Amino acid sequence: MLAIPTNWRQRHHRGSSPTVREGVLFLTADMRLPTIQGIIRRRILANFRIDPQVMQRQLPSRFRPKLHNGFAVAGICLIRLEHIRPRLMPEIVGLNSENAAHRVAVLWDEDGAEREGVFISRRDTSSQLNYLLGGRIFPGEHHQASFKVEESPSEIRFAMKSADAEVSVEIEGNIVKDLPSSSIFSSLPEASSFFEGGSLGYSVTRELDRLDGWKLETKEWRVEPLQVTRVYSTYFSDDEKFPPSTIEFDHALIMRNVAHEWHSADDLYV
Repeated sequence: MLAIPTNWRQRHHRGSSPTVREGVLFLTADMRLPTIQGIIRRRILANFRIDPQVMQRQLPSRFRPKLHNGFAVAGICLIRLEHIRPRLMPEIVGLNSENAAHRVAVLWDEDGAEREGVFISRRDTSSQLNYLLGGRIFPGEHHQASFKVEESPSEIRFAMKSADAEVSVEIEGNIVKDLPSSSIFSSLPEASSFFEGGSLGYSVTRELDRLDGWKLETKEWRVEPLQVTRVYSTYFSDDEKFPPSTIEFDHALIMRNVAHEWHSADDLYV
């Protein structure tokens, strides 16, 4: 149970009700904070281009891949979050963590309109709190993982291995000015616009038909190309899911030192 002042806005979730004692609101395990804020100290988007029919087989039937130049776009979001806390709380009480999310850019139909966002098939975190409270108080259910990061202003080495030994990720690279010439994106602004549109995300939960919803809002959206010298993902290297001729690494982007908020969104049923 988490105690917070009652003057903070709360979102009731899945029929839960808060308990108030002496001006303090106690959140149970079935309530979510409506808004969480902090700093994206570092976020890498490592992106693959994939045959759309192959990618579709890895998605819930409600979704379809968002295509660019005829390819589905999927990848791994590797993000260091700092000073994460409910809105209006001071930075000093915020939490820091390393996190990884396997995601796909998707489209779906809702209320007669086409929507866009990302489908997240798995989340991993260094934070015990994220692992315990993710999907309950914080957005997204998480697996525990260990992270090793070496970085300078221009270079980065990143490695992650999940505690359940199901997932590992490695990436090494340095910051450059341009995307690789082999990318399906013709320019950095074109790639930036594509990913900025995917701010609404839905993550898998223990309930097979329900996805956890959240929306990322950045105070400023800016990305830089990352020239990758090594990239590995157990998920995207799985030949049964992605036969070798159907997937290829495309490019990576990095964003740093960006203030942001996570907003809780309605669950989506598939």
